[in-house]
Amino acid sequence: MKILIDTNVLIDYTTQRQPFTENASKIIDLCINETVQGYIAVHSLLNMFFILRKEIPDVSERRERFLDLTEFLDVVEVDKTIVLSALKNDSFCDFEDCVQAECANRIGADYIVTRNVKDFAQSSIKAITPEELLKEMA
Repeated sequence: MKILIDTNVLIDYTTQRQPFTENASKIIDLCINETVQGYIAVHSLLNMFFILRKEIPDVSERRERFLDLTEFLDVVEVDKTIVLSALKNDSFCDFEDCVQAECANRIGADYIVTRNVKDFAQSSIKAITPEELLKEMA
């Protein structure tokens, strides 16, 4: 099974954000144990690096945490094809969510794992919460 992990779940894991960290960690464990193939869109790394500057002010520590993520998550590149497809797709209100969905399409993901399922209502790849994926995997 292939999953694209949305930025919010990755932030939950990276910062141990409560009350979400337990399920985010379980999702990451599935990737580490190779029970599922986990993917992260490159722009999620870019966004997280900026977003987490206050939570993790030390640049070296942020880099190290992201290097750790890439040990067990494959990175989906965002190229012109994905950008153009997302720009032409007016069914999404949020461009970044549309790019996430296009990345999920690119890898043939089974799911987008997110806490904001409603943001992906127009996605051809089903969005599910970490809890839903964990129930399915049980």
